[in-house]
Amino acid sequence: MNKVDKTEIADIRHPQLRNKPEHASPRKPDWIRVKAPTSKQYGETRRLMRNLKLHTVCEEAACPNIGECWQQKHATVMILGDICTRSCAFCNVATGKPGLVDPSEPNNVAQMAVTAGLKHLVITSVDRDDLPDGGAAQFVACIEKLRDQAPRTTVEVLTPDFREKTGAVEMVAGAKPDVYNHNLETVPRLYPTIRPGARYFHSLRLLQKAKEMVLDIFTKSGIMVGLGEEKLEVQQVMDDLRTANVDFLTIGQYLQPTPRHAAVDRFVTPDEFADYEAMALGKGFLKVSATPLTRSSYHAGEDFTALKRARQTNKA
Repeated sequence: MNKVDKTEIADIRHPQLRNKPEHASPRKPDWIRVKAPTSKQYGETRRLMRNLKLHTVCEEAACPNIGECWQQKHATVMILGDICTRSCAFCNVATGKPGLVDPSEPNNVAQMAVTAGLKHLVITSVDRDDLPDGGAAQFVACIEKLRDQAPRTTVEVLTPDFREKTGAVEMVAGAKPDVYNHNLETVPRLYPTIRPGARYFHSLRLLQKAKEMVLDIFTKSGIMVGLGEEKLEVQQVMDDLRTANVDFLTIGQYLQPTPRHAAVDRFVTPDEFADYEAMALGKGFLKVSATPLTRSSYHAGEDFTALKRARQTNKA
């Protein structure tokens, strides 16, 4: 059998990458390597998702933690299809014209939570700039179905920026998920090349709106490092997020999905991540996760428990 070029696979699945130049990243250090998923639980989780016709960001974004998370039956469901209307330089999700919204999806999400016995579920989505509300109503429908069918499952949403979608943030926050997450992804200077369809201060304001809508909601955001940002820029992002009263910050190493995505500028060391964590905690975040393999939904259930404990401690 002929050896298959990974770049050719990427071109088939992500046609928007075909004419993009390739970018070389430095060799991965030992601390960034993970084992391929092989467990029985991984296979069971994958079959459950396929049977219910659900997508996961774990697969679509090529998350390095998929083996560990799926072994523990923890997955981040990606609603509204697997085709995004944007083409960010860091993201492995396919870009193109999305299909119709599936009306059975909220019920399938709830059924998955019940079948898998999930204590905490993260719901995210592709960007749906083609929809009048950006897909906000589908988030609300999923939350409502979960509250009805899986009342013991706590719900975390990781939403797109709902740019130019008036009232969308208010709709989702008003459904009262336990955690409202929206990632800033990188520092403002890098937005034009890394996240060109988004605006930094719009995303910051979204997080502030969610907190204003529901005062006791936990808000959360994350950034990637290793894209060429400076430490002072990361500190400024921390300050901006605290000004918006964000509770939880995640910081992880950017990994290049294919040679045609943005290259890794450098691999940030574990000691530097520890410094970032200490710095963020000093600025008043209730919870910080900063490691090379940290991703927005990594250990989300355990982190939610830690968030509640930290808030209670602060009130005492």
